[in-house]
Amino acid sequence: MPSVRPTPAAPSGTLRRFEHSSRVLAGNPWNDPVDRPLSVYLPHGYDESDAAYPALWGLAAFTNSGPGHLNWRNHGENLPQRLDRLIAEGAMPPVVVVFPDCYTSLGGNQYVNSPSVGRYADYLVEELIPFVAERVHVVAGRDGRGLFGKSSGGYGALYHAMNYSEFWGAAASHAGDAGFDLLFRPAFPDTSVALARHGGDALKFMRAFWSAKQLSGRDFNALMILAMAASYDPDPDHPATIRLPFDLHTCELDAERWGHWLRFDPIHMAARAADSLKSLHALYLDVGSRDQYHIQYGTRVLVRRLGELGVDCRFEEFDGTHSGIDWRLDHSLPYLAAALKSASDAAT
Repeated sequence: MPSVRPTPAAPSGTLRRFEHSSRVLAGNPWNDPVDRPLSVYLPHGYDESDAAYPALWGLAAFTNSGPGHLNWRNHGENLPQRLDRLIAEGAMPPVVVVFPDCYTSLGGNQYVNSPSVGRYADYLVEELIPFVAERVHVVAGRDGRGLFGKSSGGYGALYHAMNYSEFWGAAASHAGDAGFDLLFRPAFPDTSVALARHGGDALKFMRAFWSAKQLSGRDFNALMILAMAASYDPDPDHPATIRLPFDLHTCELDAERWGHWLRFDPIHMAARAADSLKSLHALYLDVGSRDQYHIQYGTRVLVRRLGELGVDCRFEEFDGTHSGIDWRLDHSLPYLAAALKSASDAAT
């Protein structure tokens, strides 16, 4: 009887694991690890020459981290298997792919610098980029370096493209956070309910969250809102104090606090980041038309605004939700890899 479940048949790349000890993450308010693993995908044939490869950096979604990209899947491919197939099919040139571990006690990362989370933007650009360059055959400079992700990882990719374009030459955001009013404000009432069980104390909630045997969707949404508050509106004098942009009793919006969040909304960042985005060799955005977090609306506004600013962007809206969208990497990864290869070849 023929097999009904496909098995990876392409020539396999290899994974190399490093350990990195961070200086910039030391002293973070949650005592999250400074010693972290760093896995790197090396394409088939890497060890046969000293050729330098373009490098893509995969930023994980909220509640996930770099090592999660490597896990066995009961259906479909993990990311190394996907890379093996795309490269073997000739859909994309061989690339190195880096999987940083940026997980935090707040459930994930937005890849920004914040005294209430940690200096994770600096962790990537100041520490890990040179760390990889010293150990792996990668193209030097931004012309050979891009990043991608979905959800919070997509947000991180776009945020870095907007704010750290001297380090990155291409970016892809799959259903990345955009349009904060529709994305985050609907979760404020549930967050109020979840925190009310702990007297409105965010720290007590977090301790209960991490010790609980069973968690609800409301608990995860509350943790997400706390993570966003710590990322977008930190209190530099009291880093472990999380300031929320709404009243816990009435859920009324605090316009000043909320304004701090909106400064990080890609829609609001677009104008001041236009020159950085124009400098990219490739910018890719997509979103599902039925995204349950309403990100399709913010993404549509963002794409329109980018067009008004003269920013070249490949945008695709697909029939789908926020979940189960790894298949979209078949669209973005070849696009980024080809653009970086062309740019790095032209620079040599």
